[in-house]
Amino acid sequence: MTINTIEEQKKAASSLVINGNDQEQHLTKQSQVLSSGVVTLIEKVCEKFNHEVTELLKLRTLKQQSIDEGTLPAFLSETKSVREAHWKIASIPQDLQDRRVELIGPVDRYTLMNGINSNANVFIADFEDACSPSWEHVLSGQENLRDVIHGEMDDIAQTRKNNDEMATVLMCRVRGLHMLEQHLTLNDEPIPAAFFDFCVYFHNNYLKLLEKGSAPYFYIPKLESHLEARLWAKIFSFVEERYCLRPGTIKCTCLIETLPAVFEMEEILYELRANIVALNCGRWDYIFSYIKTLKNHKDRILPDTQAVTMDASLMSAYSRLLVKTCHKRGAMAIGGLAAGIPSDDKVNNEQLLTQVFNEKQVEAHHGHDGTWVAHEGLIAISIAAFEQYIGASHTNQLHVTRDVDAPVSAKELLFPCQGERTEAGIRLNLRIALQYIQAWINGQASVPIYGLLEDASTAEIARTSIWQWIKHQVLLSNGKRVTQSLIKEMLIEELAKVKNEVGDQEFTHGRYTQAAVLLENMLLADELVDFFTEPASRLLIA
Repeated sequence: MTINTIEEQKKAASSLVINGNDQEQHLTKQSQVLSSGVVTLIEKVCEKFNHEVTELLKLRTLKQQSIDEGTLPAFLSETKSVREAHWKIASIPQDLQDRRVELIGPVDRYTLMNGINSNANVFIADFEDACSPSWEHVLSGQENLRDVIHGEMDDIAQTRKNNDEMATVLMCRVRGLHMLEQHLTLNDEPIPAAFFDFCVYFHNNYLKLLEKGSAPYFYIPKLESHLEARLWAKIFSFVEERYCLRPGTIKCTCLIETLPAVFEMEEILYELRANIVALNCGRWDYIFSYIKTLKNHKDRILPDTQAVTMDASLMSAYSRLLVKTCHKRGAMAIGGLAAGIPSDDKVNNEQLLTQVFNEKQVEAHHGHDGTWVAHEGLIAISIAAFEQYIGASHTNQLHVTRDVDAPVSAKELLFPCQGERTEAGIRLNLRIALQYIQAWINGQASVPIYGLLEDASTAEIARTSIWQWIKHQVLLSNGKRVTQSLIKEMLIEELAKVKNEVGDQEFTHGRYTQAAVLLENMLLADELVDFFTEPASRLLIA
């Protein structure tokens, strides 16, 4: 479909359809973002690969059923030859050689402009965990990315850098394969949101990025197997050939943020070896995935979320294995997110900066080449932590092989860390989930809560942890047993606390009651809801 004018939309014969009233809404953005070339690419990619997404999601379900019935995740015997063979990924582009600090944020105009004008090596424009995916937000985000890459951000002053020579490299984090873009249908079915994000960003920006000496760079989230990585490799190859680009022009970093994927890291690198440059420790989503994947295993229950730090044995094993795997294959290893928000309180701010510095030192010591932060006020302290290890003569730590390490076993990766399970931990999780879900259905997905800049993974950890504690009737440190009735009682009490914290006016004009109903339904459901965004999207402001 050509999306340039209303009349052309009405005359178009394409099978790709913009749903309902959305055809009339935001027409200017649509005409700029969804050109005929973009729409054609979306159609071709969807026609060729949609069926594979369906099959891969079925495989996820089958694997989860096996785990639910008692089988634990493990390294694959059928791909042992890949792990034992000698091979490397293709070369890493020059502008991705130094990734000491990556700043991640939503795709609104203000955040994007601050991001590319920051001191971060990379800014990640996030359409996934930091984006509440209304049609308005998705289109505006793509429009903003196009404008900043093409030097058309006239409404926001350029503070330090010229757009044609951006020192901060731009990467686009697309949505996961499980998500659908409900506003576009092909053959009466919504298309994969990941395909939409990828195709729009690629087509609108690849030429300008190549002119600048860069290229289309992507973050791929929520992978659960090397077969999903193989799909992305086929998509990249298809698009490169279609646009007459050198194979390997498109580059990606894959987030290892699911428990199944940690056992297939080498295979993921192998499948994407022409296009991949790094893996990333998506630590918060990884905790969420650990809980979700092992939800039926009573001996794999985690303590309060605050106890699951990168020093915890399972998290340390995950981090070290990622570094060893990446550097063995010539790929970079990027550490996890620091979500703290600097404050005006000198004492609290000093404590935060010390905590972040120590966390980043642990990652640097493990051999990571860089790390993530959610606030630009944490860039300098993170750089300082990494420079102690990388030094002046290197831009990364690819030379750190960890060859002398003992092999990281499945047992280490699966063994739950120790710590208390407390009533205070449940109550904090309830308040955080309430506030985040309320913001998300109101269109805000990057949310300051109790001094942290939270994204969707926060609510996922909070509500899955409580669900699992209910399922297994966990005994808390104060002697109380976690039951549905106890959680219902606590939810009412914590909703009242949230109302007191935000004030009557904010509470009345917000959607806190709707968020509480949605949260309660998920917490008390017989089966764990895979992603809260699925039921929440039905409440999302269009």
